[in-house]
Amino acid sequence: MSKVAIVTDSNSGITQARAKEMGITVLPMPFYINEELFFEDITLTQEKFYERLQEDADISTSQPSPGDVLDLWNGLLEEYDEIVHIPMSSGLSSSCETAASLAEDFDGKVCVVNNQRISVTQEQSVVDAMALRDVGKSAAEIKEVLEAEKFESTIYITVDTLKYLKKGGRITPAAAALGTVLNLKPVLQIQGEKLDAFAKVRGWKAAKKTMLNAIEADLKGRFVNLQPKDLVLGLAYTGNEEEAAQWRGEVHERFPEFEIMAAPLSLSVACHIGQGALAVTCSKRVKA
Repeated sequence: MSKVAIVTDSNSGITQARAKEMGITVLPMPFYINEELFFEDITLTQEKFYERLQEDADISTSQPSPGDVLDLWNGLLEEYDEIVHIPMSSGLSSSCETAASLAEDFDGKVCVVNNQRISVTQEQSVVDAMALRDVGKSAAEIKEVLEAEKFESTIYITVDTLKYLKKGGRITPAAAALGTVLNLKPVLQIQGEKLDAFAKVRGWKAAKKTMLNAIEADLKGRFVNLQPKDLVLGLAYTGNEEEAAQWRGEVHERFPEFEIMAAPLSLSVACHIGQGALAVTCSKRVKA
């Protein structure tokens, strides 16, 4: 049986410390802050990132350099026979496409999974990959299963401020100004490739209720034929752990029969939505 390494990136929300516990490898995403290079969870902590964000520092995301990716893979292949590499969604970054191109030179030993996930849904893909590996699946077989299941997840996000959506050009300055005055909270959705608008409501309480209702609709619609043991609910947040703990309680109260994962939203997402955002997710658990 092939010895398979599992690799993901820090957009999964998996920290370096947790990766060691899980026996996987997490490739840190690079960021430029005022043109200085940092690596998530290596030279850039969540706390420091939000400090700089609040200071209105010039922050831009990047993708791992081809050299760093190749060095990582070559190092792992000294110990493992194959690699399953699970990057963030190809619809949100070109890092997946770059990795897939690099993998072509590895004669099938590196399989890059394009299953269009991020945050806790991406983490669930890692957990699924580990389960598939542990029952003897090859890297190619794991890739096939994960990509076949790629649309069996969804994420709903609401933001505390419209500042970063305006800054990124997702809403106009006029819409941001009006939304702030009216206390409008957009609810966004990631399902597959893109971050899309889902709803617009007044107030934080209404935004959270809208997300919970959306998950319930998915459970009664898209996932109606699945049992709670076949699904994992998740929650994610940007920077506010106290608010996140309260949010977890609200999700658990609404859906007490489900396992709930929790993690900070990746800094790549936080760049575009700011501090104080909350998300709730649902993912189908792959059967090993």
